[in-house]
Amino acid sequence: MRKPIQQSDSEVPVSIYRKDYAPPNFWVDKVEMGFDLHPIRTHVATRLFMRRNPDRSENDLILFGEDIKLLQLRLNGVDLKKSAYRLTKECLTIVNAPDEVCLEVETTIAADKNTTMSGLYVSNGNFYTQCEAEGFRKITYFPDRPDVMASFTVMLRGDKDAYPVLLSNGNLIEQGDLGDGRHYAKWEDPFKKPSYLFALVAGKLVCQEEKFKLQSGRQVLLQVWVEPGNLDKTQHAMDSLKKSIRWDEQRFGLELDLDRFMIVATSDFNMGAMENKGLNIFNTKYVLANPRVATDTDYAGIESVVGHEYFHNWTGNRVTCRDWFQLSLKEGLTVFRDQEFSGDLVGTETGRAVKRIEDVRVLRQLQFSEDAGPMAHPVRPDSFVEINNFYTVTIYEKGAEVVRMYYTLLGHEGFRRGMDLYFQRHDGQAVTCDDFRVAMADANGRDLKQFERWYSQAGTPRVSAQGHYDGSKKTYSLSLTQSCPKTAGQSKKKPFHIPVAFGLIDVQGGEVPLQLEGDTIVARTKILELTRESQQFVFVNVEQDVTPSLLRNFSAPVILEFEYCDEQLAHLLAYDSDPFCRWEAGQRLAMRRLLNLVSAIQKGVPLSLDILFLDALKKTLIDTSLDPAFRELVLTLPSEAMIAEEMKVADPQGIHQARQFARAEIAQYLKSDLLQVYQDNQTPGKYSPDALSAGKRALKNCALAYLVEWAEKSTYELAYTQYQDAENMTDRMAALLAMLHCSSALDKVYRKTRNQVLLEFYKEFQNDALVIDKWFTLQATAPTTDVTQVRQLMQHKAFSMGNPNRARSLIFAFCNANPAQFHCADGSGYEFWADSVIALNKLNPQVAARLARSLDRWTKYPKAQQTRMKAALERVAKTKSLSKDVAEVISKALAI
Repeated sequence: MRKPIQQSDSEVPVSIYRKDYAPPNFWVDKVEMGFDLHPIRTHVATRLFMRRNPDRSENDLILFGEDIKLLQLRLNGVDLKKSAYRLTKECLTIVNAPDEVCLEVETTIAADKNTTMSGLYVSNGNFYTQCEAEGFRKITYFPDRPDVMASFTVMLRGDKDAYPVLLSNGNLIEQGDLGDGRHYAKWEDPFKKPSYLFALVAGKLVCQEEKFKLQSGRQVLLQVWVEPGNLDKTQHAMDSLKKSIRWDEQRFGLELDLDRFMIVATSDFNMGAMENKGLNIFNTKYVLANPRVATDTDYAGIESVVGHEYFHNWTGNRVTCRDWFQLSLKEGLTVFRDQEFSGDLVGTETGRAVKRIEDVRVLRQLQFSEDAGPMAHPVRPDSFVEINNFYTVTIYEKGAEVVRMYYTLLGHEGFRRGMDLYFQRHDGQAVTCDDFRVAMADANGRDLKQFERWYSQAGTPRVSAQGHYDGSKKTYSLSLTQSCPKTAGQSKKKPFHIPVAFGLIDVQGGEVPLQLEGDTIVARTKILELTRESQQFVFVNVEQDVTPSLLRNFSAPVILEFEYCDEQLAHLLAYDSDPFCRWEAGQRLAMRRLLNLVSAIQKGVPLSLDILFLDALKKTLIDTSLDPAFRELVLTLPSEAMIAEEMKVADPQGIHQARQFARAEIAQYLKSDLLQVYQDNQTPGKYSPDALSAGKRALKNCALAYLVEWAEKSTYELAYTQYQDAENMTDRMAALLAMLHCSSALDKVYRKTRNQVLLEFYKEFQNDALVIDKWFTLQATAPTTDVTQVRQLMQHKAFSMGNPNRARSLIFAFCNANPAQFHCADGSGYEFWADSVIALNKLNPQVAARLARSLDRWTKYPKAQQTRMKAALERVAKTKSLSKDVAEVISKALAI
């Protein structure tokens, strides 16, 4: 057994800049790998066939490697002397390499000690990999960058009893016994791929498999691999995979290109899932489901994520990123595709609208906040210290909105033409966001040069609108002005290319036909293109006064400023044909009142809600012509986080008190209607996660959540009875949530009952990890749960800091979704946050960095709280051996 070659110390981490991109000195054509799997010491032998890049003059061959031991290095069949290469903690450089290279590298990995879950690691006795973004360098030395694409042949060897299943990318070409209690499997991926798409899985797994016929007539093998005992929870994932394959064929003409497609689920995973070519590795959260353990939200999440990772097979794998600054090229485009997939599967226009509203809520609550904080960055960042920190809502969700704007500007057919040209030009290549933009422009004969600013400028644009109706001329004039606040490194912003979908609603609630001055085309919705700082649009033949319906279907990721009066908003809520604008009107009505309530609380004056608002909610609640899921969205008040974003200085306790007061007033005013809606939206019979049934459950459970704010025994017992009688996890969780979040008066009366139910729930589901995650989250987000109780829950035998799902279910849930308690006046929440970030940093820097972002917006709070938050941030900053991941987040927060 060879001794490991010694490494020198690594350099201090520095920023990497997009402007400094240069292609690699050498290309890799072919990779051959052999793994001898053992948790303590996995031996990896790699052979790389490489050639000099003719566009580069440098002679050095640069490979990356981290946390691995180098045993041997051979160049073109000859052992390399130490004088021929330099080895640091993160890099291997071969000096003056020849034009043609066959490099043989032998390394060892202690996979059982890898708590970062990046590279090769062990979970519950099984081997898994996660190589995006830079995990492959933790397996072997390699030019680990996305523009280096190669074909891979992989031989896996391991103990037959311990690792009966051996999986890697592509197609299985050979397998057999080795005669010593071990066996082998050889895999070949026929498509060139970057190293971040490499995958390996080995262990005790079982699978559900089906043969599936593609539209071309070719049959493929589909497999969903899980740990024993979970096979009864895989059908929905399999169904989602088949729907994804068929949808991509029909919507975009894209066919599965391998003979098999595999999904593997593990409970120890940093992300939701990973699109490794032909071998997707998933967090169990996005695979396992049956009615007993999964909610409607879980079912929808599985369908969406399975679709997302499958769609990456083309938008990410066949065409990949030139460099990590282009990450949104694959992620923003694929999020758009999975959103469209989910919308199309619903099958109704209202259902699509509900999906759209849900996506917009996520964007506004998370991405708009990110744009306004220290981690603000463009969709295509200009620099980073640690790439893992840029797997953000800006890259994903805002990136998807950028793609959707192409769709809005070019139309359904125009967008498809752009996609077809994109694949025609770039299949098998590593390209840039500009390449995608140019394909869209060229396919449609459009000038989209200005559109590039959506990729290069950070921040959320603001569009200020003013409208004027001229009765004598029968015209309606709309003036639009755009601006964008400064962000780190960008003080001045140039005008964006913003599509503003626009309509007019008349006094009777009807749609007004729109005709722009000087144009002959008439439509009910016009896509106005705002490209300058200010523009005016004049509509002719408008016979009566109207109410504008602005930013229909949320046509651009902007903040719209228009001085609607309450009566106009109520009119839009009642009549607008665009579901998004209808919902938005309700949200604006609610937000005004919630902000007024917070102000009243701060001033110590009596609180009240007006009849106009309550009646508007009542009309929506009892309107059975509306989709139940849409009614639930309208009845759901803006979150406490959204209210905080609307305030100059956030007041978490005041916000919570205001929102609870509003909920109680709504419950009191609508109690008879809520009871009727609760009864009318029962879903008896066999559980189904279809959109209509899920919508009815959502509305029913929204009604229940309001009813328990009505401090009477009968409503609490309604929740208790639902919990006891529930035949699916959706209704059971909703009932338990209602009991935990009920009015303060009822909470004191029924605390013992609630605690007993929590104990019973744990006993029933203690062997189902995903349900116990829910159990922790329920308690972490309850308004009565303080820091002391969270620390106590961390001592529970079921809690493990090392499991990302479990850490997210308790620690993240408390810090991010229980603002009134997290921001308690004594600062104990911030001390808890600092303790948790420091502890996680030692185990898993990626997870720690995500938790670190809970204090991104620390300057938005009162001075006393700012002082405590800053002290917590500085404490983390001074921690020894702080990872690059956490250090970058903390330093940017403190630099404000």
